Amino acid sequence: MNTNTKRRPQRGRTNRSKRTFNPHNKRSSGRNRGKRVMPTFDPTRFINKNPIEVAEETYTPKHQFRDFPIDERMKKTLTQMGITTPSPIQDQVILPILEGKDVVGLAETGTGKTAAFLIPLIELKKKNIKAITLILTPTRELALQVDTELHKLSKNFRFFSTVCVGGTNIGPQIRGLKRPNQFVIGTPGRIKDLIERGKLPTEKINSIVLDEADRMLDMGFIHDMRNIMSSIPSQHHTLFFSATMNSKTKSLVNDFMKNPTIVSVKKKDVTNSIEQDIVPYEHSNKFETLVEQLNNDGFSRVIIFGSMKHSVEKLGKELNKNGIRAESIHGNKNHSQRQNSLKRFKSGQAKVLVATDVAARGIHVDKVSHVINYDLPNTFEDYVHRIGRTGRGSERGKALTFVPQIH
Repeated sequence: MNTNTKRRPQRGRTNRSKRTFNPHNKRSSGRNRGKRVMPTFDPTRFINKNPIEVAEETYTPKHQFRDFPIDERMKKTLTQMGITTPSPIQDQVILPILEGKDVVGLAETGTGKTAAFLIPLIELKKKNIKAITLILTPTRELALQVDTELHKLSKNFRFFSTVCVGGTNIGPQIRGLKRPNQFVIGTPGRIKDLIERGKLPTEKINSIVLDEADRMLDMGFIHDMRNIMSSIPSQHHTLFFSATMNSKTKSLVNDFMKNPTIVSVKKKDVTNSIEQDIVPYEHSNKFETLVEQLNNDGFSRVIIFGSMKHSVEKLGKELNKNGIRAESIHGNKNHSQRQNSLKRFKSGQAKVLVATDVAARGIHVDKVSHVINYDLPNTFEDYVHRIGRTGRGSERGKALTFVPQIH
C-alpha cells in the first residue's frame, strides 16, 4: 500500500458561504462535528495597491566557485551552465557541508539552494560511492526537479539516482533501487513505504537532505519524516532546508541534528512588492465574476488557487466550457497528467492553471501575470506562498483574492 495516500483530510470542506473574517488572522484549530473550521482573515490584508519597489540587496560573496575545494570537472560543468558566482546560500553552506557539518539553511525556493547542497554532496560522494544520500521533498514535482539538477551537475561522474514518489507505479522504483544508487530522491510517504517493504537499504544511508521541510510538515508528513530519520544509522550527515522555522521544524532540528551550522538567506518581502487587491463577489455569481476578471486585458498567464481537489477539477472544466483555455493540477491526477497540464500551461497552450496548494508546491513558472485566490488560503503563510508565484525576480505581477460580500 502506498502510504502517500494517508494524508490529512482535505482542507476546506465546510460551506464557503458561512465564512467570516477575523481581524486577528488566527487560524482556527477546533473542529465542528468532524469538519475543519474554515480559515478566517481580515480582508484588508489582501490589499496593497501601491507595491513598493524593493531592490534586492547586493550580496558580495566571500568565495568564487574556483576557490572551493571541489573537483575540476564540477567547476567546468558550472562554467558551462553559466553559474560563475555563488548565490548567498551557496556561498555560505558549501564549505560547512564539505566539512561534514550538519547544516540548517533557511532559504526560499529561487535562492539556488538545490545546487547549494548538491554541489558539495557530489564532491563528498566521490569518497564513498557505496553510500546513499537520501533527499526528501514535499512533492513529486520538486523531487523530479532535484533529480534533473543532479543529472546536470553530476554529468561528468558515474553516479546513479532513483526517484521514489507516490502517485506512480512502485514497481519501476523498486527495480531502480536494486542498482547501486548514490542518490535516492523521494517524497516521505513513498520512501517510508519502500523502507517498510525492505526495498531501500537504510544501513547504506550516510546523509539525508530535508528539502522544503516546512512544506513537508504543513502537508502532514511529520510522522513519516520522524519514522524515516529514526530508521537510518545514527552516524549520518543531515542537511535541513526550510523557508521558515516554527516550533515543529525546531523540534526536528533539535531531535535529529548535531550542533548544526545555521544559515539564513531571506528574499524580498513579496507582500510589499506585489500589487494585491480583493474581488468582492455574491455567492450566486462567483464563477461569472471570475470569468469577467479573466477576460480583462493583461490576464495573460494566470494561476488560480482552489481549496479542494474536486472543486479545482470542476472549475478547470467550467472555464474551458466558457472559452477560457485552462488546465488543472491536484492530487487526484497522476504524475503524467500533472506534468502534461503543467507543460501546456508553460507553453502557452493554456492561459489558466487551476491548482490546489499541495499540487502547486515546487512548481515555478515565469511570467505569471496574475495569481487569483478563488478560495481563501488556510494560513497567511500559504497566502504569501501563493502570491509569490507572480512578480518573480524583476517581473511585475498582481494577486487578487475573492472575498464574499457581507450584507
